[in-house]
Amino acid sequence: MKKFLETLSNIWKIEELKSRIVVTLGLLLVYRFGTQIVLPGVDSVQLAELSSKTDTGLLGILNAFTGGAFANASVFALGIMPYISASIVVQLMGIAIPYLQKLQKEGESGRKTINQITRWLTIAICVVQAPAYLYGLGALGVPDSAFLLGKGLDFIIPSVIILVTGTIFAMWLGEKITDKGIGNGISLLIMVGIIARLPQSFAQEFASRVSENNGGLMLVLIELVIWFVVILASIMLVMATRQIPVQYARRTASGGYEKNVFGSRQYIPLKLNASGVMPIIFAQAIMFVPGALAGLSNSEAAQSVKTAFMDIFGFWYNLVFALLIIVFTYFYTAITVPTNKMADDLKRSGGFIPGIKPGKETGDYLDRIMSLITFPGSIFLAIIAILPAFVVKIVGMQQGWALFYGGTSLLIMVGVAIDTMQQVNSYLLNRHYDGLMKTGKNRKVVA
Repeated sequence: MKKFLETLSNIWKIEELKSRIVVTLGLLLVYRFGTQIVLPGVDSVQLAELSSKTDTGLLGILNAFTGGAFANASVFALGIMPYISASIVVQLMGIAIPYLQKLQKEGESGRKTINQITRWLTIAICVVQAPAYLYGLGALGVPDSAFLLGKGLDFIIPSVIILVTGTIFAMWLGEKITDKGIGNGISLLIMVGIIARLPQSFAQEFASRVSENNGGLMLVLIELVIWFVVILASIMLVMATRQIPVQYARRTASGGYEKNVFGSRQYIPLKLNASGVMPIIFAQAIMFVPGALAGLSNSEAAQSVKTAFMDIFGFWYNLVFALLIIVFTYFYTAITVPTNKMADDLKRSGGFIPGIKPGKETGDYLDRIMSLITFPGSIFLAIIAILPAFVVKIVGMQQGWALFYGGTSLLIMVGVAIDTMQQVNSYLLNRHYDGLMKTGKNRKVVA
């Protein structure tokens, strides 16, 4: 504990880091405040039914990503997810569209152009999603009397503009956190929204166990221990790497001639889960489709499909979900880990993997290694993703609390927390303090 307090003191001594943390906390507070501002013309008192329907299921996941703004009919009801969707679309289009491929190779200027394309696509997605959200409020249990101005164009058009503006403002907050704060702005907005629901979900689970004599305090403690074990397993999944040894030829001049000698050995870290949470996000988006399509038909088979795929804790939903995660893990890893480019870069810099010829054979070798380590990584990712279904069916856990036992919520919290700690750690190490990630003897302090 003393060491932890000393580290916090060291963080506060670094003026730049202190300033960035304050800016980050201030912008996050603005975002959280915005999630509580209800759309003009909507009676917040009559949103109880909407809140109850967004506690669990697919809507519960969507509501968690928006930090409760979806259930509040807030100006941030669409959250930052349209920007995430646009980013995914642009990234996938970069595989097939030569113009985007060219921009990806142009460095900083190309990145700025891609960001601008992503912003415009975000606005287009919002323009489609905003009216759908407003018209869907009635189907989610919001009575007509809650719409003080009615559902005419004089309500719809201003509300669409407000929702689009809310998403753009949330996107701006994320970018400012990345530039002026401690980084990972968009991810931090999602993580804070998820964490905001954690106390309420745990309180519901605690009350269910204790007041209803459903296992008592001991079972709550066991659940907490298992939760910490799952978090440790998720950290291992996020940080696990396979190190590929690399040798570099070092050119030296001696006695009027040059010769190549072996330099120090380095490593290429290939991550066990190189795709992060993206396969779960992809799979989650696909899982909305069967239920939506089945809802277009009134046949008995269609209704059975709709029932099966609307139950996120059911057998068929989780079986298909797990298989999609495995498939998308391979797909996303293949498009984000350019093994051939890595091999070419190694060859140009005079590096090689011992026992492997530079060039194509090195690319094939790296590709084979990635395929081998992606398989257990994808299985592990799928298990964590469907773990909430197991704890609900086996232990009888409250669904809201179960969502924190795995899936996208837990992996986002773990991944963003690790990235943030690494950002802070780099500032501490640059000032010769002990870092957050690993303790040791203090080095000389530089003010």
